Amino acid sequence: MLKKYLYIFFISMVPLIELRGAIPVSQILSLPLIPSYMVCILGNMLPVPIIYLFARKVLEWGADKLVIGKFFTFCLEKGEKGGQKLQAKAGRGLFLALLLFVGIPLPGTGAWTGTLAASILDMDFKSSILAVMLGVLLAGIIMLLVSVAGVGLFM
Repeated sequence: MLKKYLYIFFISMVPLIELRGAIPVSQILSLPLIPSYMVCILGNMLPVPIIYLFARKVLEWGADKLVIGKFFTFCLEKGEKGGQKLQAKAGRGLFLALLLFVGIPLPGTGAWTGTLAASILDMDFKSSILAVMLGVLLAGIIMLLVSVAGVGLFM
């Protein structure tokens, strides 16, 4: 059982997959809903402060390096595009926009991208983390509902 929880914990930490992929996996593995939800939230949120504090600096440092430059530049551009879109749509409601950006489970709109966008937009640390946390909670609830319905149809 612990092995299954570790599995979904680590899936939740993977960029682009995050808890959007881990919650359905937890239901396929027949894990209980609430503990799975909490494990996925923890796994998804664990890298967020590190991303906010260091990702931009690391990406800017690596953008001109030979082997990793293309990938780092892609990540920077993705974060900048996400941040610009968010700022254009949100204006003064940036907190709510970030929450919804992270909370609506679409590809490329998770905690990793949202946190990177927040750091590029120079949002303050506390607001960014809170908005991303609430967004992850919302995305988790949506994915739980979809997963339970989907797994229920096939089992």
